[in-house]
Amino acid sequence: MRLLLTSDTHLPRRARELPAPLLAAVDEADAVVHAGDWTDLATLELLAGRARELIAVHGNNDGPELRARLPETARVELDGLRLGVIHETGDAKGRERRCAERFPDLDVLVFGHSHIPWDTTAPGGLRLLNPGSPTDRRRQPHCTYMTAELTGGRLGEVTLHRLPPRPARR
Repeated sequence: MRLLLTSDTHLPRRARELPAPLLAAVDEADAVVHAGDWTDLATLELLAGRARELIAVHGNNDGPELRARLPETARVELDGLRLGVIHETGDAKGRERRCAERFPDLDVLVFGHSHIPWDTTAPGGLRLLNPGSPTDRRRQPHCTYMTAELTGGRLGEVTLHRLPPRPARR
């Protein structure tokens, strides 16, 4: 099973549209995980209509329409893997411990908010993944998203994809 992980799309504030490589990856994925901060309903509708399966939450920048349609946290089992999604996890310092305590029943937790890619494993084995942002790199050198392979209930290779610089907005 192929997963696409993304977060913090912030359309149309940070970009006018999702990058073409991200959309191509959506088409190839068996499941798409979005960890919040959509900021517009059109992006949710686009991914919901395009993805085979969409697992998604709202973020702190999402308004009432998105909050009405998306939970704050999501949990799903994919091929035996217990996956959770949340937008915010707090400061980087102590993140592994806090998340392991809050989500003891998960194998993988996907989160966003910082726009900073993150891939660590907490004590006890919880894998923490932040795909960054495909539209707003903030202090990072690149806009990013992740893909991951899932086989037999185990997370395999996780790849961080760096997107080419996008043209300046006019």
